[in-house]
Amino acid sequence: MNFFKLTIRDVPLDHQTVLVRADYNVPMASDGTISDDFRIRASLPTLRYLLDRGCKIVIISHLGRPDGRDSAFSLEPVALRLAQLLKRDIRFVDDAIGDRVFQAVKRAPKISITVLQNLRYYTEEETDSHEFAKKIAKATAARYFVQDGFGVVHRAHASTDAITLYIPSVAGLLLEREYTIITAAMESPKRPLIAVMGGAKVSDKIAIIQRFVKVADKIIIGGAMANTFLAYKGLSVGASKVEAGQQTVLDAIYAAARDKVGDKVDDFIILPVDLAVSVSMNPDSPRRVVAVGSVKADDIALDIGDISIERVAKETGKAGTVIWNGPLGYSEIPAFAHSSARLALALATQPGIASIIGGGDTADFVLKWDDKGGGSFTHVSTGGGASLELMAGDKLPGVESLLDAPSQIEYTNSNNHK
Repeated sequence: MNFFKLTIRDVPLDHQTVLVRADYNVPMASDGTISDDFRIRASLPTLRYLLDRGCKIVIISHLGRPDGRDSAFSLEPVALRLAQLLKRDIRFVDDAIGDRVFQAVKRAPKISITVLQNLRYYTEEETDSHEFAKKIAKATAARYFVQDGFGVVHRAHASTDAITLYIPSVAGLLLEREYTIITAAMESPKRPLIAVMGGAKVSDKIAIIQRFVKVADKIIIGGAMANTFLAYKGLSVGASKVEAGQQTVLDAIYAAARDKVGDKVDDFIILPVDLAVSVSMNPDSPRRVVAVGSVKADDIALDIGDISIERVAKETGKAGTVIWNGPLGYSEIPAFAHSSARLALALATQPGIASIIGGGDTADFVLKWDDKGGGSFTHVSTGGGASLELMAGDKLPGVESLLDAPSQIEYTNSNNHK
């Protein structure tokens, strides 16, 4: 499908200073090193494209949630890792605004990359401050702004929204790829479309579940979310985590499902028939599989059971497209990662299936599981909340604020004249 915004391919940015908003909010180890550089690697195609066109690149990003200036959240380790990946010198400036930035960018070689300090050292970033955005634009003197941080475009922050009022703004290659792949999977998937939903809370994913009821051929529910569905069905889940206050939400979901498939609703919204339980969440606790009707009062469901795992593999094996968002078990403990690993294997070994892996915990799991760094799947998203909101059909502020592609402008103008 065609992307509805201008991209770096559509504007004359050769030999220009270009400001790139990346998402380098990467996990850090206790020793200050980067424990997973997936988001950095995902940004490389855009950066290489700009370097090939002789651009002077300035990168802005955030990392974590620092309370003011905190060296534990400095982007300097990111700049060092980026230098290793690109095999070139990267400049780092311990500021994101002001004369230090202006002078550093001015003195940087014509073809170069400069990484600025963590945007969240400044409280104005998250308030979508126009003054802060203007200061970034002035300090960098950029001719174009490139939005390539898919993981942040669902937020209206200074570096995703306000900045676009001061610099002509287009999409990077990562943002374009994320948006088009996810949107196509939701709007024109290869059928059957199977949605696999895990994670902890129904409330976090109400909108996307409601959308999947409309567009998916089947929905598979796992993770702690399954406990809430099973409890709704009147089944005891022992001491397992159940989200309170979801009766009305689930009533609506099942009503919509019945409108779609009639009395086949339990074959449309597929719940586990057995669970892997333990009496604690201790890593040494043994895995025990029981039927959903045989969960004891002190049992904690931490994974779906063996029969349910095989059904997940069977159902997804018949799919044309699988969208997976949320681990199916408590995958931090190996004994309860069986279902997530089995699903990952099923998708990785069937390249004919379009496999879309949602960001966040799901992406973290498959990247650790996959020795190809995510290459075993059609697409592993860099955005957790952004991918959820896009799948749900929501507009993303950091995308909407970019310059429209000509076809979009023509369409809008023709509508305005009707």
